[in-house]
Amino acid sequence: MTAPPDQTVATLANGPGSTESTRLGLTAPLRLDCGVEFSDFPVAYQTYGALNADKSNAVLICHALSGDQYVGDTHPDTGKPGWWSLMVGPGKLLDSNRYFIICVNILGGCMGTIGPKEINSDTGKPWGLDFPVITVADMVRAQALLLDHLEIEQLFCVIGGSMGGMQVLEWAALYPERVRTAVPIAAAPYHSAQNIAFHEVGRQAIMADPDWRGGNYLSEGTNPNRGLAIARMVAHITYLSEPALHNKFGRRLQDRDAVTFGFDADFQVESYLRHQGSTFVDRFDANSYLYITRAMDYFDLAERYGGVLAEAFLGCETRFCVISFTSDWLYPTSESRRIVHALNAAAANVSFAEIESDKGHDAFLLEEPEFWSVLSGFLNGAREHFGLDFGNGD
Repeated sequence: MTAPPDQTVATLANGPGSTESTRLGLTAPLRLDCGVEFSDFPVAYQTYGALNADKSNAVLICHALSGDQYVGDTHPDTGKPGWWSLMVGPGKLLDSNRYFIICVNILGGCMGTIGPKEINSDTGKPWGLDFPVITVADMVRAQALLLDHLEIEQLFCVIGGSMGGMQVLEWAALYPERVRTAVPIAAAPYHSAQNIAFHEVGRQAIMADPDWRGGNYLSEGTNPNRGLAIARMVAHITYLSEPALHNKFGRRLQDRDAVTFGFDADFQVESYLRHQGSTFVDRFDANSYLYITRAMDYFDLAERYGGVLAEAFLGCETRFCVISFTSDWLYPTSESRRIVHALNAAAANVSFAEIESDKGHDAFLLEEPEFWSVLSGFLNGAREHFGLDFGNGD
């Protein structure tokens, strides 16, 4: 397949981001952990702001499982604000007047980067389950190739929550010389048995849907919407906390004065979860869900280093800010402390903050002034430490 000409990086300091796409692996293939090599493959990404003259103001945002590159812009499929629009944009904490912000659709995703939804040039059909199984490290290696393409040698910051935080840790382990600061938020150094279990329920729901067709639904003109919606409903429960669910819904009924003695959505929380499932299928690919959740399950950063997590960060000069939330039971504070202890053992520079919140795992996506204050202070201190002046953001 002939690669299109490389896209020009956006240099807008204000307004919406710029949608970009390029093809990577042209000079050397990307070798995946499973042994498969990708050459000449597409990667889609979004940029905000302008890259300064010495290319020192680049910030890479790593998205989570259900995210994509539309971190600050209106999503083209849903018309909703970007998943971190509270944080990204002119005058915001991740200020596009100050930073050149990049967010990449991950390897295995479904918004333009090569994944099971994309066409396999060898067959002329969607990859489906012929797509190789990927890892979080593979995602990061693909992002590193994109930075090479953009001629950015070093990032001022790599930041992300949940699976995005896993990518941040991999960046610090694989490319410490390319990362000045790293901010893993609501993350863990490995995926727990409980989290693997929740993912398996979601995958089985998708594969049990008769419209899944052994992963060939796109070629056969179907879509396993019911299975994917159930997977999303199960996962979404883990992103919240019991207090958040109680405060938001309690046992309140949905558009009725009494229970129906049936299996309709009597309760508001049931209606909410059904809505979450039905809207998710409009923007996400079922096979991508299988591959991304499996990549998260395989994540265990210490495994490559003889089971000693600190070994992953030896000699690392990156400055870290590790952030957790008190009500996050999916990636609890104990897992963030495990990261901090490993960084301390490796003599790395690390700050740690546990944010009081009742919003659960999703707190990093929501308005949390203490979280914003901690992150702002860290970034301001890092700019001062490195002697970097990106302007005042005005």
